[in-house]
Amino acid sequence: MKAQLEAIRLEAKDAVMSAKDGAEIENLRVKYLGKKGELTAILKQMGSLSPEERPIMGQLVNQAKAEVENLIAERSEQMKAAALEQKLKDETIDITLPATEIKKGKLHPLNTVLNDMIDIFTSMGFDVVDGPEVETDHYNFECLNVPADHPARDMQDTFYLAENLLLRTQTSAAQIRTMENRKPPIRVICPGRVFRADEVDATHSPVFHQIEGLVVDKGVTMCDLKGVLEEFAREIYGKDTAVKFRPSFFPFTEPSVEVDVTCSECGGKGCRVCKGSGWIEILGAGMVHPNVLRSCGIDPEEYFGFAFGIGLDRLTTTRYKISDIRLLFENDKRFLDQF
Repeated sequence: MKAQLEAIRLEAKDAVMSAKDGAEIENLRVKYLGKKGELTAILKQMGSLSPEERPIMGQLVNQAKAEVENLIAERSEQMKAAALEQKLKDETIDITLPATEIKKGKLHPLNTVLNDMIDIFTSMGFDVVDGPEVETDHYNFECLNVPADHPARDMQDTFYLAENLLLRTQTSAAQIRTMENRKPPIRVICPGRVFRADEVDATHSPVFHQIEGLVVDKGVTMCDLKGVLEEFAREIYGKDTAVKFRPSFFPFTEPSVEVDVTCSECGGKGCRVCKGSGWIEILGAGMVHPNVLRSCGIDPEEYFGFAFGIGLDRLTTTRYKISDIRLLFENDKRFLDQF
């Protein structure tokens, strides 16, 4: 029986040390140490031994079992270490290769220009105010000196949600709300989205953006308006930009003007962009009409004001020399990546 035990021990040692994977190790464990294993079978034969031989043989079998268990444990650890080393080799990252580019978001050109304009006007002491995009007829027309029968409504009587409720056609409504709730002096700009039933083409859209400005105080004159707009134009287009006022008409200002700046494309020499004139129209402005002040509870004999309205979309296209306003709304990544 001793010879048989020694043979099993040597056989188990050779088999374990030459095992190739965990499954083979498990099979060897069952073969030698399981309930029906070869070493267990030796223990079952001890009943045939004399009482003096049993303790000795039992000790030898236990030693053999312990040796096989240790061999299995060591071989298992060796195979785990080898597998880990191979995995690390297979998953090695070559840090000399170019990294995957991380895409970063950018501001839309409209937001970039809007932020610049807000910085310019807040540096001159203007506050930024907002108003609802769904407005009443009262704020969108009546308080702006545009009664129901006024011809100026023809181009703005557009997206109605109810009889006296519509999508605002201008951010001037926010100015009216401001004058109703604040006492002069008032100095605000009102940026926002507006809506009109315009046909979509290279220069028009039914949804566009405005920034309107308002100043109300004692002693305000047209000279103050000109100074503010000249400073604004120089900050947006460059220090050599000239500003020209042309007489115009708006029902909520009197006198009213259209404001032109020297063409950013040709510097005032004349080109296809400015149609040879050397000038580009960028906004409308004027002194606040007394009827508008009066409708907001402000005495036009004591206080005066000026207002201006800037088309953010038009300003963005001229600043960046964009030929078609539709590019600002199509979300074409090839276009947006340029900014």
